[in-house]
Amino acid sequence: MEIMIYRVFKILQATPVVSFFFLLLSGCGPDGGVKLIAVNEGASAVNVLMQKIHIVCDQKADIFVRYWESAAPGKIFVTKVSPGKKEHTLSLLLLKPATAYQYEVVARSGKAENSISAVRTFVTKQIPMATQEMVMPSEMQDTLPGRFLNGYTLIARRDLPGQMYIVDAKGKIVWYHTIKDAGFKVAHFTKKATVLSIAAPLSYPTSYGNEILEISLAGDTVFHLKKGEKGFDKTIHHEIFYNDLGQMVTLTLEKKVFDLSRAGGTKADTVTGDGILILDDKGNKIWHWTVFDVLDPLTDPQILKDKADWLHANSLSVDTDGNYLLSFYLSGQIWKIDAKTGKRIWTLGRGGDYAFPRGGMFHEAHAAYKAPGNRLTLFENGTHRQRSRVLVYQLDEPGHKAYLNESIELPGYLYSERMGSAYWVDDSSVLVCSAQASSVSLLGPSGKILWRIRTGFVPYRAEFIDRLPL
Repeated sequence: MEIMIYRVFKILQATPVVSFFFLLLSGCGPDGGVKLIAVNEGASAVNVLMQKIHIVCDQKADIFVRYWESAAPGKIFVTKVSPGKKEHTLSLLLLKPATAYQYEVVARSGKAENSISAVRTFVTKQIPMATQEMVMPSEMQDTLPGRFLNGYTLIARRDLPGQMYIVDAKGKIVWYHTIKDAGFKVAHFTKKATVLSIAAPLSYPTSYGNEILEISLAGDTVFHLKKGEKGFDKTIHHEIFYNDLGQMVTLTLEKKVFDLSRAGGTKADTVTGDGILILDDKGNKIWHWTVFDVLDPLTDPQILKDKADWLHANSLSVDTDGNYLLSFYLSGQIWKIDAKTGKRIWTLGRGGDYAFPRGGMFHEAHAAYKAPGNRLTLFENGTHRQRSRVLVYQLDEPGHKAYLNESIELPGYLYSERMGSAYWVDDSSVLVCSAQASSVSLLGPSGKILWRIRTGFVPYRAEFIDRLPL
């Protein structure tokens, strides 16, 4: 027993927690089976709204933890089951700050569940003031759409320290994650209930990055890849998500030398464009495409003026048929790209293939995607009139006609010259990120503001999350 105690103590000493206690226990489990040898608990150093529970049993077992607020014992939360091990680390998530909690360790055998510990108590810390001040509730209507009321919003900070925040419908931070030496340029909540992000130090501008970092809600690193490793051979920017095959899809920064002497340039001018990069779940390159594959820079009469940032791709999404929709800020266009051949299927926008109703053309596009009902939705920055809008189009692809179904004009104080997003929560409410106004809003019919938070940073996007698994 002395050897076991010493080994467990060394394990717990190595655990990176802010504070912990070590407790030897001799309670018996189901039918006198599993015995709990030790428990070590402690708050995360990067998120005080999470508690780690480290458990050691005398034999392999399926273990989970029940927990509840001390002041509300009727509302029980449970962790995921940690199966078939002697040593377990479980995370208690979505805790409230400065709140007392109780918990017990439970062993599962078949359908039987039995507590193998006494009820323990801990108290969470207050969220650091510097973090609290990053998200400030501003406007909230008494009645909010049900889906939004039960959901959450994800935003990310590009400054140092980099932080990602998940906020509830009351505007309160319920989860966050901090990294010291890099900012989170883009963050996306995945179907695996992880947060997939592009990260980089401040030496990388705006939404450009040199790291792919995927974090679980428990704060553990699920995937991490740096530029130069495996198939990650380009600077990436503006977009990162998983496709239906479980592959990572992102945008790349592309530089290529062209002879621009016919346009008044030199025979070796460098043009900066964009590309699409697909990596497998190990980081190996699966597919790579660039704008230069389908368009010659010499077709642009302004190429000498634009060559340093020719088109400026700023969003990528998957259309309903599996092909890609790629938006460009500077050219005022959206392209549809064949996901297999890389061919450009059509161009929507300035100088493109589609006819628009009078006054129905967009100027700049961010976060272009197909919402349910085949509604092409985008955030228009509106630099031509200093007002931003949410625009929704119905496309007749065979006839190359675009019909403007909705135009929601934002108030002047939510104007964002660059960046921004608009994602539908339900059929009549849309979550809008006005990046340069440092605001995230829920807009109802006719653009009525139902909910708004202000941020102490410039958020690139805001993403709605239906639910958070514990």
